[in-house]
Amino acid sequence: MGHDGRVQSTPVTDPLALVALDTERHVAARGWDQPARLFALVRTDALLAREPHLREQMREPDLVPGSFTAVEQEGLPMTSSIETLIGRIAWPDEVDGCAFVIERMVVPPDAERDLPDRAEDAVDVLAAHPDRQDVRLLAAVLRDGRSICLLRQRAHDSDDAVATGPDIAPGLVAALKATFEP
Repeated sequence: MGHDGRVQSTPVTDPLALVALDTERHVAARGWDQPARLFALVRTDALLAREPHLREQMREPDLVPGSFTAVEQEGLPMTSSIETLIGRIAWPDEVDGCAFVIERMVVPPDAERDLPDRAEDAVDVLAAHPDRQDVRLLAAVLRDGRSICLLRQRAHDSDDAVATGPDIAPGLVAALKATFEP
């Protein structure tokens, strides 16, 4: 990331990074205040072997060797526990990875002192905090253990201001990797 907070404009060539960025932009196009979204990541060549008619919907960059395609898993159950939701996920062998997108509210650590005991009241207090930041987090993992995370802030809502890194959300990455364990 550059000194101005913007992501460097180095061309991205890693297939996992490419599908993660494309998926994050797809989600961002629908705006903010979305529920959690889950995507299966499949090798594009294997997908096209099973579903050749999809080729006409793809762009040239989608067809580079080693690329992945994100397939949204619709109908996620509404839950207040992301851990419970992710803990119920299991993937068939045809799925090479997954991406999970969630929006969160981030506040400075001192904002969490002296919160009301009732959860709903605590959320209201945090939501009204003047230093609150709304963020969208995407974590993507592959069966082989590779992972990437992307973070977009509502206050800097631009495709060129999405932070990228392997360790932005280690707990979420670990939980997603566990969905591929037997």
